Amino acid sequence: MTANDALKDDIVAAIKTCYDPEIPVNIYELGLIYDVMIDEDNMAFVKMTLTSPACPVAGTLPVEVENKVKDVEGITDAKVEVVWDPPWNMEMMTEAARLELGFM
Repeated sequence: MTANDALKDDIVAAIKTCYDPEIPVNIYELGLIYDVMIDEDNMAFVKMTLTSPACPVAGTLPVEVENKVKDVEGITDAKVEVVWDPPWNMEMMTEAARLELGFM
């Protein structure tokens, strides 16, 4: 495992502490995180989506993710980009999330 891989694991662990308040599963397991990248200066870039454009936490959840990623030891800064393509759907959830929500 490289240092970059370890940082990505730490970022994912931080993101897993973020929840959509309407769904009792963390946003990583929900499939809302599309990509996590770290550049040569240890700046993190997170590409994520929301369950819908009208999501009530659209203004706060990306900021929460960004702040938690910035707090990861070894990360110099973080930027979160919210994207809508591909649109999120329930098939993007992990098996664990689908089990937790009773979809299996």
